[in-house]
Amino acid sequence: MGKGKLAAQAAHASLEAYKLALSKESATVKRWEREGSRKVALRAESEGELLGLYEEAKKLKLPTALIADRGLTQISAGSLTALAIGPAPSELVDKVTGKLRLL
Repeated sequence: MGKGKLAAQAAHASLEAYKLALSKESATVKRWEREGSRKVALRAESEGELLGLYEEAKKLKLPTALIADRGLTQISAGSLTALAIGPAPSELVDKVTGKLRLL
Protein backbone atom coordinates (compact mmCIF):
# COMPACT_ATOMS: atom_id res chain seq x y z
CA MET A 1 0.00 0.00 0.00
CA GLY A 2 1.39 3.40 -0.93
CA LYS A 3 1.82 6.16 1.65
CA GLY A 4 -1.19 8.12 0.42
CA LYS A 5 -3.40 5.02 0.47
CA LEU A 6 -2.16 4.17 3.96
CA ALA A 7 -2.99 7.67 5.19
CA ALA A 8 -6.47 7.53 3.64
CA GLN A 9 -7.24 4.13 5.18
CA ALA A 10 -6.06 5.32 8.61
CA ALA A 11 -8.27 8.39 8.26
CA HIS A 12 -11.28 6.25 7.35
CA ALA A 13 -10.74 4.08 10.43
CA SER A 14 -10.14 7.05 12.72
CA LEU A 15 -13.30 8.85 11.63
CA GLU A 16 -15.46 5.73 11.94
CA ALA A 17 -14.21 4.99 15.47
CA TYR A 18 -14.65 8.64 16.46
CA LYS A 19 -18.26 8.66 15.19
CA LEU A 20 -18.98 5.47 17.09
CA ALA A 21 -17.47 6.85 20.30
CA LEU A 22 -19.32 10.14 19.88
CA SER A 23 -22.64 8.34 19.64
CA LYS A 24 -22.01 6.29 22.80
CA GLU A 25 -19.53 7.97 25.14
CA SER A 26 -19.63 11.73 24.77
CA ALA A 27 -17.85 12.36 28.11
CA THR A 28 -14.89 10.22 27.05
CA VAL A 29 -14.77 11.92 23.66
CA LYS A 30 -14.91 15.41 25.18
CA ARG A 31 -12.04 14.55 27.52
CA TRP A 32 -10.03 13.13 24.59
CA GLU A 33 -10.65 16.32 22.60
CA ARG A 34 -9.68 18.56 25.54
CA GLU A 35 -6.45 16.63 26.00
CA GLY A 36 -5.32 17.08 22.39
CA SER A 37 -7.02 14.21 20.52
CA ARG A 38 -3.98 11.94 20.72
CA LYS A 39 -3.48 9.44 17.90
CA VAL A 40 -0.75 6.83 17.53
CA ALA A 41 -0.04 4.92 14.31
CA LEU A 42 1.02 1.33 14.91
CA ARG A 43 1.85 -1.60 12.67
CA ALA A 44 0.12 -4.98 12.42
CA GLU A 45 1.85 -7.73 10.46
CA SER A 46 -1.21 -9.36 8.89
CA GLU A 47 -4.97 -9.26 8.40
CA GLY A 48 -5.19 -12.02 10.98
CA GLU A 49 -3.45 -9.83 13.53
CA LEU A 50 -5.81 -6.94 12.69
CA LEU A 51 -8.80 -9.23 13.27
CA GLY A 52 -7.39 -10.42 16.59
CA LEU A 53 -6.83 -6.85 17.77
CA TYR A 54 -10.34 -5.93 16.66
CA GLU A 55 -11.82 -8.81 18.67
CA GLU A 56 -9.78 -7.87 21.77
CA ALA A 57 -10.94 -4.25 21.53
CA LYS A 58 -14.57 -5.33 21.14
CA LYS A 59 -14.31 -7.55 24.25
CA LEU A 60 -13.18 -4.47 26.20
CA LYS A 61 -16.11 -2.53 24.70
CA LEU A 62 -13.78 0.02 23.11
CA PRO A 63 -14.96 2.02 20.12
CA THR A 64 -13.29 0.41 17.15
CA ALA A 65 -13.48 0.48 13.37
CA LEU A 66 -12.05 -2.16 11.04
CA ILE A 67 -11.73 -0.98 7.45
CA ALA A 68 -12.09 -3.28 4.43
CA ASP A 69 -11.02 -1.74 1.14
CA ARG A 70 -13.49 -1.32 -1.73
CA GLY A 71 -10.89 -2.45 -4.26
CA LEU A 72 -11.01 0.61 -6.49
CA THR A 73 -7.27 1.34 -6.57
CA GLN A 74 -4.27 -0.51 -5.09
CA ILE A 75 -5.86 -3.14 -2.87
CA SER A 76 -8.16 -6.09 -3.60
CA ALA A 77 -11.79 -5.61 -2.60
CA GLY A 78 -12.49 -6.77 0.93
CA SER A 79 -8.87 -6.60 2.08
CA LEU A 80 -8.52 -5.38 5.65
CA THR A 81 -6.40 -2.25 5.63
CA ALA A 82 -6.77 -0.35 8.91
CA LEU A 83 -8.07 -0.57 12.44
CA ALA A 84 -8.83 2.31 14.80
CA ILE A 85 -9.37 1.88 18.52
CA GLY A 86 -10.68 4.74 20.64
CA PRO A 87 -11.09 7.45 21.66
CA ALA A 88 -10.76 5.67 24.98
CA PRO A 89 -8.54 5.84 28.05
CA SER A 90 -4.92 5.04 27.13
CA GLU A 91 -4.63 2.28 29.72
CA LEU A 92 -7.50 0.39 28.03
CA VAL A 93 -6.23 0.90 24.49
CA ASP A 94 -2.75 -0.19 25.60
CA LYS A 95 -4.18 -3.53 26.76
CA VAL A 96 -4.89 -4.24 23.10
CA THR A 97 -2.09 -2.40 21.30
CA GLY A 98 0.73 -2.25 23.86
CA LYS A 99 2.92 -4.83 22.07
CA LEU A 100 2.66 -3.30 18.59
CA ARG A 101 5.48 -1.38 16.94
CA LEU A 102 5.17 2.21 15.77
CA LEU A 103 4.45 2.64 12.09
